[in-house]
Amino acid sequence: MESTRQSKVAKQIQKDISDIFTKEAADLVRGVMVTVTSVRMSPDLGYAKIYLSIFPFERSAEIMNGINAGEWRIRKALGTRIRNQLKSVPELSFFLDDSLEYIENIDNLLK
Repeated sequence: MESTRQSKVAKQIQKDISDIFTKEAADLVRGVMVTVTSVRMSPDLGYAKIYLSIFPFERSAEIMNGINAGEWRIRKALGTRIRNQLKSVPELSFFLDDSLEYIENIDNLLK
C-alpha cells in the first residue's frame, strides 16, 4: 500500500515524464505515441518504476531500447523540474505496459 506522499510524488513524476517525452526527449520516441500509464515509487522515494504504453506495438522493443539508453537525459530533465520538491532525483526504471495490446488481442480473438 502506497503512502500519501508516495502517490503524490508518483503523480507528479508521471506528469513530468509525459511532458518530457513530448518536449525534451521527442527524438527518443521518434514519432511514436508513448503514454505514461503509471508510476510506482519505492517507500524511500529513491526508485521509480515507470510503466509506458507504446503505440504502434510493433515498434515497442525498439523504442524501449532507445528510452533505456537515454534514461540519463530523462532523469536530468526530471531533476530540473522537481529539484525544489525532492531531496534527490529517483532512479528511473522503464517497463512496457502491454495491457492495451493484451486487450486488443482478446478483442480480435472474440471477433
